[in-house]
Amino acid sequence: MVVGTQARSVDLVVIGSGPGGYVAAIRAAELGQKVVIVERDFIGGVCLNVGCIPSKALINAGHAYHAQVHDTATIMGVHSNGATLNWEETQKWKNEKVVKTLTGGIEMLLKKRKIEILRGEARFNDNQVINVIEGENSHLLEFKSCIIATGSRPIEIPNFKFTGRLVNSTGALNLPEVPKHLVIIGGGVIGSELAGAYANLGAKVTILEGLPHILNGFDKEMIDVAAAEFQEKGVEIITSAIAKKAEQSTENVAITYEANGVEETITADYCLVSVGRKPNTDEIGLNNTDVKLTDRGQIIVNDRQQTSVSHIYAIGDVVAGPMLAHKASYEAKVAAANIAGEDVLNCAVAIPAVAYCDPELATMGETPESAKEKGLKVMIAKFPFAANGRAITMNATRGFIRIVSDKETKVIIGAQIVGPGASDLISEFALAIENGLTSEDISLTVHPHPTLGEAIMDTSELADGLPIHI
Repeated sequence: MVVGTQARSVDLVVIGSGPGGYVAAIRAAELGQKVVIVERDFIGGVCLNVGCIPSKALINAGHAYHAQVHDTATIMGVHSNGATLNWEETQKWKNEKVVKTLTGGIEMLLKKRKIEILRGEARFNDNQVINVIEGENSHLLEFKSCIIATGSRPIEIPNFKFTGRLVNSTGALNLPEVPKHLVIIGGGVIGSELAGAYANLGAKVTILEGLPHILNGFDKEMIDVAAAEFQEKGVEIITSAIAKKAEQSTENVAITYEANGVEETITADYCLVSVGRKPNTDEIGLNNTDVKLTDRGQIIVNDRQQTSVSHIYAIGDVVAGPMLAHKASYEAKVAAANIAGEDVLNCAVAIPAVAYCDPELATMGETPESAKEKGLKVMIAKFPFAANGRAITMNATRGFIRIVSDKETKVIIGAQIVGPGASDLISEFALAIENGLTSEDISLTVHPHPTLGEAIMDTSELADGLPIHI
């Protein structure tokens, strides 16, 4: 190995180029920092390469295929002659037209801002120096500031090592074929999204979930809507199920699980294990620094994203909070601003969370249940998509919009959407909650007709006690 005897001095080193790392690097460069970004795998990190983006590509491919095969538009008088699926072409489109377009664009943005891209594994030597190792080469960098944005990886459970027909989310996105039967261990967001995608693509799907319900993090009313859609598409959901072991052959994998005190075995083509993720903090040499971690391996930071070493910052999946790309990007901007000499705090009131199921689910802030637990006096207003003109024209009337507002002031403190376009519609509530807006602020805002967003106005009018369309 070739190792430089003297460390090269740099202003800022960003470790990781995912939605946290690349955003931090770009913002810091915009604010005058000379930036080096270190990436061991692919520009764009997990999200753009093997996470958020490719999964949504498969989800949309599934929608297109399902609509043709199941003739779902016949209610509108549109009849299909069916469709065939060329899986190789689908994967090629996902990888080359979607993923490469976005990751290539990010790399171009980094280069345009004169950000140096250094490939390799980063290891801290101490609080001031990192060693970047790429094959036989090694680069020592002495930094004034550093941002740790190394993300997370899937959790591997006992007796389910990721090999062969036992895959993690990365493997599930790149299967060589659409399985006839796919078993998914873990019915969280990732598991449920891929369950929906493969069900639409023609696979029989079985979800084994250890909790009494799927989609932990969303409330029961929302989960019930998603579960009903799963049932219609033949997805089998087995809750309170504990996976015990897996036995593979060249053609299939047999999963043994226990539910209600009874052991059962189910055989499938592939098994996706999706039981959560853990932060990538254990292999970057933090033991050589004074950076403090929690018992779960998360880096402890303050509201400026500073670690216990003031010039080392951490963002995204390696710190507390939901492991979401948009959270990482927000924290990236906070960290970059502080490194550039500004005084910026992480003061996000709430972080929206989305599950791209059928239909989509989105939530942020307080729910009726959390408000009750906290003893808050709230007004709950719920408006069904079945009463929205645009949803009716789309034949997508399943679901609702719900507002949780302070009973006295009408300030919106929470919102939930399950239905068409939920992932886009939640942003209006994000703006409202962050800025302390009331239901009247929304109901008195003119919304275009006919739109799904109009249902947000209708829900707000309901919260005000002056509903028109319900």
